[in-house]
Amino acid sequence: MELNDANLQSLTEFLRKTLDPDPTVRRPAEKFLESVEGNQNYPLLLLTLLEKSQDNVIRVCAAVTFKNYIKRNWRIVEDEPNKISDPDRTAIKANIVNLMLSSPEQIQKQMSDAISIIGREDFPQKWPDLLTEMVTRFRSGDFHIINGVLRTAHSLFKRYRHEFKSNELWLEIKLVLDTFALPLTELFKATIELCQTHATDVNALKVLFSSLTLISKLFYSLNFQDLPEFFEDNMETWMTNFHGLLTLDNKLLQTDDEEEAGLLELLKSQICDNAALYAQKYDEEFQPYLPRFVTAIWNLLVSTGQEVKYDLLVSNAIQFLASVCERPHYKHLFEDQNTLTSICEKVIVPNMEFRSADEEAFEDNSEEYIRRDLEGSDIDTRRRAACDLVRGLCKFFEGPVTAIFSGYVTSMLGEYAKNPGENWKHKDAAIYLVTSLASKAQTQKHGITQANELVNLTEFFVNHILPDLKSSNVNEFPVLKADAIKYVMIFRSQLPKEQLLHAVPLLITHLQAESTVEHTYAAHALERLFTMRGPNNATLITPAEMAPFIEQLLNNLFKALALPGSAENEYIMKAIMRSFSLLQEAIVPYIPTLIGQLTHKLLLVSKNPSKPHFNHYLFESLCLSIRITCKSNPATVSSFEEALFPVFTEILQNDVQEFLPYVFQVMSLLLEIHSNSIPSSYMALFPHLLQPVLWERTGNIPPLVRLLQAYLEKGGATIAGSAADKIPGLLGVFQKLIASKANDHQGFYLLNSIIEHMPPESITQYRKQIFILLFQRLQSSKTTKFIKSFLVFVNLYCVKYGAIALQEIFDSIQPKMFGMVLEKIVIPEVQKVSGAVEKKICAVGITKLLTECPAMMDTEYTKLWTPLLQALIGLFELPEDDSIPDDEHFIDIEDTPGYQTAFSQLAFAGKKEHDPIGDVVGNPKILLAQSLHKLSTACPGRVPSMLSTSLNAEALQFLQGYLQAATVQLV
Repeated sequence: MELNDANLQSLTEFLRKTLDPDPTVRRPAEKFLESVEGNQNYPLLLLTLLEKSQDNVIRVCAAVTFKNYIKRNWRIVEDEPNKISDPDRTAIKANIVNLMLSSPEQIQKQMSDAISIIGREDFPQKWPDLLTEMVTRFRSGDFHIINGVLRTAHSLFKRYRHEFKSNELWLEIKLVLDTFALPLTELFKATIELCQTHATDVNALKVLFSSLTLISKLFYSLNFQDLPEFFEDNMETWMTNFHGLLTLDNKLLQTDDEEEAGLLELLKSQICDNAALYAQKYDEEFQPYLPRFVTAIWNLLVSTGQEVKYDLLVSNAIQFLASVCERPHYKHLFEDQNTLTSICEKVIVPNMEFRSADEEAFEDNSEEYIRRDLEGSDIDTRRRAACDLVRGLCKFFEGPVTAIFSGYVTSMLGEYAKNPGENWKHKDAAIYLVTSLASKAQTQKHGITQANELVNLTEFFVNHILPDLKSSNVNEFPVLKADAIKYVMIFRSQLPKEQLLHAVPLLITHLQAESTVEHTYAAHALERLFTMRGPNNATLITPAEMAPFIEQLLNNLFKALALPGSAENEYIMKAIMRSFSLLQEAIVPYIPTLIGQLTHKLLLVSKNPSKPHFNHYLFESLCLSIRITCKSNPATVSSFEEALFPVFTEILQNDVQEFLPYVFQVMSLLLEIHSNSIPSSYMALFPHLLQPVLWERTGNIPPLVRLLQAYLEKGGATIAGSAADKIPGLLGVFQKLIASKANDHQGFYLLNSIIEHMPPESITQYRKQIFILLFQRLQSSKTTKFIKSFLVFVNLYCVKYGAIALQEIFDSIQPKMFGMVLEKIVIPEVQKVSGAVEKKICAVGITKLLTECPAMMDTEYTKLWTPLLQALIGLFELPEDDSIPDDEHFIDIEDTPGYQTAFSQLAFAGKKEHDPIGDVVGNPKILLAQSLHKLSTACPGRVPSMLSTSLNAEALQFLQGYLQAATVQLV
């Protein structure tokens, strides 16, 4: 693509169309942009537009498109096409910092993200001048530019907070500190001075305070891994100024907005984080400063109001106290009973209250509320912080703290009892307090696993939780109902089973509640209860115990999906999946009705997939319906196909990328259930599955290979008969996969199915070419994974076509090739083969080579006979060799960058392991003994003499054992 006006003009038009709400306009434009992103100059055209376009909307759209393009394509992945040419990479790096700094803030943020994505791959080795280029801009004095640099540095260094320690990381951080720490400290001091100079100029203060917030974030990232020497030497400068900023109150920076945190709050929140980091990690060095920070943060907490805008500040300030109170050195600060009482009274209880803002979120923004409350998402809430502080204090002062709070709980419940309609929030706070007091340790899988002995959970459940669950009106006091459901869910491992069984029908009733939070919690609680394990690893709640409630459970779950706000509720869908899985054949009578509802839902969500978890559980539920029903009656598979194929066809025609891997897995499951024939509806689809575009997306590869394997298994002969012209296409897929280190094993899965199921004559003409392709790959990059797969294939070929055919095909490619493969690959590497089926294939294949290949007995190959036998006995008796050479490291599928929908394995579409040899060979050791016996009868005297001259004693001993077990002997 040339950098010219015509291309800029047409790109502008396509970008404009991508913003169109009408999918028929938007989709083709997105497809077009995707198709040209491999062209040279494409990224430079986008950068030109975002710099020069007259239309602001187009500039922002170009910036977002550019950032996503970088996110998808910058990382170079082995075997994947590199879509960004080297000249484009160089040009981008040369211009992007300047462009970012000269752009308006909205575009600056996108560019800053793009720089950090490029930096993650290229900095410091391939982009050594990035930092110096940024640091020199500090001297510009222009804070629009300085903040651009700080923002970019923040997105670049933020990963130091969660990277694992490694030498590369230390070297990179050292390089950053050498270049960046001093200029950052100078900028920090200068900015604070400027704040004093401009103390009355509100606009200047806004810019300066956003700089100080970014500087404080950078301080956190650079100090996270270890305490750098530079910051230790300059601790006085940083801590004195941080302390000053914490206690500063500039009336000009106070905002009227009750929701949105102002600059002052954001800066103080970050400083609380920085102080907590030092108190936790570098407590010795930080000791001299700690008391004044505790005082400043305590005063801050006591004087800060209940408005939402202070939430982050308050939660970070409480987290600071929480991290200090669990360190043994600082225990003395909290020992006094009055201190404990005042922390409980002034900090914990007020921040546990359910505020009107929480009530609004509960009613109007339920998704966000659920994410924060159930999943503990990163948005720190006051309640979570207060909860953590209770946990921290209980570490050393469990008795006194429990006693103080028990008083509060009793009085709150008393207030509620006087007037439930008015005082329900008191009960809510009481339940929250009990929960935070009682829970010492919890996991996603089991809920609370360790509880405070001083709290009687079952008694509280019976007296205060059960009455709410039993109330006849599910829509009254929805917050308390949600609290009660959550209590059951959190303490499920602590409550006795009979109480849980008591709760199940009540939870099923709550699925009908109008409140989204309430019916979502009910679904989630049921799903968690259904996964609990009882004795001997069975589910704690049995299908028999659920029998009386099945109809109501399924009815209410599906009705809940129709409630406003829950059309794509992932918790309900997961509960449907889990109910199917628990109840098994008990759901069969209901499937005819339910499958219609599930497919209708699938059709709706496929129009615009937006909830990946919901979609995943929807497909899992479809798989379960199919598995459970067809297990007892395989003939019903056709009714599933009738229901699903119209939707699947639409998904395939509209190329709904997110759903293709799922569709292929469900189709595999359906096809694998058929007895040995392929229905014509599948054959019509077969040519489409070989289209190269489907194989470009990594997420499609595993499920597509499995689907093609199912085609081959059920209809190898049909394909050879009616679709022989498609065999080259099938082998083309194999050729593409075999060339990739990440997917070569998938290529072998396909090849093995071709060898096993296609009529031999249908692939005769291609066999030699297949072997040549494998040898080319062996020469270009021989990895352990490839060799293991290659060995299994060679032996499967030998089992299928015979040892002579294998020897002849090798030697037809190049004279003596057969001997080279045995000597260089089979004998030294067979020990690496893993997996019971794979080992069996190799054992049977090698046995055939030893005993059914005349060339092994009387040509120059004879010298390899004993080493091959020795290798086979090693495969039987020695531990598997799982060593991998140092220079090899396989990329995982997960590492592939960008927005490729990664392959999501459906647990309930699982494939049974297939053994191509089956029962023909029960024990390969016996087969070896019998085959050697047969060989020795054909040429008496030869076998024993070959064994006695060169097989080592231990191997010989094992072999004697096999011969005895098979009751045969060698002659």
